Amino acid sequence: VALKDFIGSDKDVPAPDVNTNPQIMAWMVDEFSKIKGYNDLGVFTGKTLELGGSKGRIEATGLGGFFVFEELAKKLSAKGGSASGGKPTQTTVAVQGFGNVGYFISEFLHNAGYRVVAVSDSRGGIYDKRHQGMNPKNLLKQKQDQGFNNGCYCIGSVCDCENYTKISNAKILELPVDVIVPAALESVITEKNAGRIKAKVILEMANGGVTPEADVKLNKKDKIVVPDVLANAGGVTVSYFEWLQNKQNYYWGEKEVNEKLEKIMKDSFNEVWKIKEQYRVDLRVAAFILAVQRIAENMEIRQ
Repeated sequence: VALKDFIGSDKDVPAPDVNTNPQIMAWMVDEFSKIKGYNDLGVFTGKTLELGGSKGRIEATGLGGFFVFEELAKKLSAKGGSASGGKPTQTTVAVQGFGNVGYFISEFLHNAGYRVVAVSDSRGGIYDKRHQGMNPKNLLKQKQDQGFNNGCYCIGSVCDCENYTKISNAKILELPVDVIVPAALESVITEKNAGRIKAKVILEMANGGVTPEADVKLNKKDKIVVPDVLANAGGVTVSYFEWLQNKQNYYWGEKEVNEKLEKIMKDSFNEVWKIKEQYRVDLRVAAFILAVQRIAENMEIRQ
């Protein structure tokens, strides 16, 4: 009730985040509409398909991050050296967080040939000591059935407890892998543990996963931090698509949603990378420069 006059499809439009799902977002639309006395499907995004949600929204954040990482891999490979050794099958990835974002980016990376060797959630995690790679679908089933923090990796009823081990949320970030993906909560990489980060690439899928002090240390060590404002923008992008579909009362197929998302994410990454190269700054600063440029340009147009 307190927010009813400050949100709406033509005002502020809240989107889903931690501990929400399409059903919860649908409930909020329903409650808002009851309070206001009229239906406003576009007041929230991330809804169920039955109540105006967009196809592709659930996996959008993870898919957007995957598109960005693929573009980064191309840039690094073209420079003659990369965190991935030049090929997906030579790239090892550790993912902290196995909720909506962490699961989907793990799945997209795995399907593309990257080796997901460690995953953790609030109950702990599992680490593949041989770096062979694990299928996120098997990990998700274990999580749904019993949790996967017992250090065993199961494919159906067959479990391997010898070549896998339990690992904490803190230690997963310090593994000797090519890429780490903070996909849970904010401020998990700080000034205290930044010096122990071994991965070449940090794909910041959580909001504020890397603190400013950690950023300084990581940049000094020539680590590549793909900032949250770029890496996890897929979710809010498809939220915009959902809002637009609600306003037009015309809905797109999943293929169309994903194609539009791919173009926006790849174009955005390449714009940020161009600024990074031009001004010799890190990707976070480059993203901020691009944002300020766009604001300044719009202010000039309005004047």
